[in-house]
Amino acid sequence: MVEEAAQEVFLKTYTQLASYEGRGSFEGWLTRIATTTCLNLLRSAKSRPESSAVELTEDQNEWFETKLTGDVHQSGASVESRLIAADLAEKVLETLPPDDRVVLILIDGNEMSVKEAADVTGWSESKVKVKAMRARRRMRQAVDKLLETRRSRKSAGRT
Repeated sequence: MVEEAAQEVFLKTYTQLASYEGRGSFEGWLTRIATTTCLNLLRSAKSRPESSAVELTEDQNEWFETKLTGDVHQSGASVESRLIAADLAEKVLETLPPDDRVVLILIDGNEMSVKEAADVTGWSESKVKVKAMRARRRMRQAVDKLLETRRSRKSAGRT
């Protein structure tokens, strides 16, 4: 999918190069093409249902266990813990709709301002704020669902 997106962005950039008027930065123009193209590809991808369950690896299960029990004796594992957390966040993000993923990645992941995210996506600033608020809520719900599924599996294994 990444290669397809890169190829599509390159092709659109090449074919639309004559339409670049030089009013803004070339980087901004290119970013807008890339963002729009990736959003369209994500929207058209039907292979991954938005509400799919997240399967955790053994490391991710251990990370959750550590965080839930408050075990802070793993000072040497901080880098590994951050990598596991990032991988887990990526898995949860994959369950969200494309617009939610984009707004969370731009604002929370890339630390863009609301105005910058609006410029990149072509949305109004108020739309970006609302989408970010709703996307964060959906992300929390996805994590809560993941935790509930995990607790259910643990309690079923004990009986």
